[in-house]
Amino acid sequence: MNLLDLILDIGFFAAAVRLAVPLLLGTLGELIAERSGSLNLGIEGMMLAGAFAGFATAAGTGSLWLGVVAAIAIGGVLGFSLAMLTVVLRLDQTVAGIGMTMSVTGLAFYFYRLGFGESAVPPSIQPFRTVPIPILSEIPAIGPIFFNQYALTYIAYLLVPALAFFLMKTPAGLSLRTVGENPLAAASVGIDVIQMRIVALIAAGSLAGLGGAYLDLAAFGSFGYGIISGRGWICLALVVLGRWQPIPCALAAFLFGAVDAFQLRLQTSGAWAIPYQVFLALPYLATLVAMVLSARQAVAPAALGKAYDPEIR
Repeated sequence: MNLLDLILDIGFFAAAVRLAVPLLLGTLGELIAERSGSLNLGIEGMMLAGAFAGFATAAGTGSLWLGVVAAIAIGGVLGFSLAMLTVVLRLDQTVAGIGMTMSVTGLAFYFYRLGFGESAVPPSIQPFRTVPIPILSEIPAIGPIFFNQYALTYIAYLLVPALAFFLMKTPAGLSLRTVGENPLAAASVGIDVIQMRIVALIAAGSLAGLGGAYLDLAAFGSFGYGIISGRGWICLALVVLGRWQPIPCALAAFLFGAVDAFQLRLQTSGAWAIPYQVFLALPYLATLVAMVLSARQAVAPAALGKAYDPEIR
């Protein structure tokens, strides 16, 4: 089968958009955290916690939107917890973030087995249905790809320009960027560095939780052990590829959504006698290659990963 036949159709691009949304949400959240100077390596665990909380709440209540709220809430709580460890107690951000991911992963799967048991067929729910936008969804090619999507996808669309406007055009956005570049200078003009970083990590956790919930509440309709599959780590790379800017980060997320959709089509085509694990590795290989090519040009916020001590001036 010709590779072009796999990708040159509307269905492929629509799938690429759907698969990009959880990456987009997680990346925007990580962008907010890193712009404040906080490296959120707990993002993988936050996405998994959001996926489980959203699925469990939706399965228990029958309401998908309550599942969305639960995912945002649990992500925000985890973001606050990480902020207490890294911002208030000034623990190492790398150790605290990875520790959170590991502990949250274990807890999520423990409560999953406790609540749903072990089954050869994972429990499922009726996920969100696509919501075509009148007129826009009827535009040839573009309409079915971008405007016949889930409601959560449209929310993700809106977050990109909203975050760009916030960072570049508002006093609060300027304060956030200043905290990430020079916290001492920010504190000298009256900006509460600790409060700003705490709020940024709460926002990052909430968006990561929403990104995780999107996978089971919209894309898949079920929760499983491999539902996140390293997407949180990819989000970390996408922030670098997007140069810590919302719109380039969104473009990077859609690019990797396309890579993910491509590997799924390769698997289902059956035209290549290649183990499916090779196809699964494609998004991560693409991430690695992109990181190698762009690492030299990437300039991170100057205070990224550095603890701020208000007693030291």
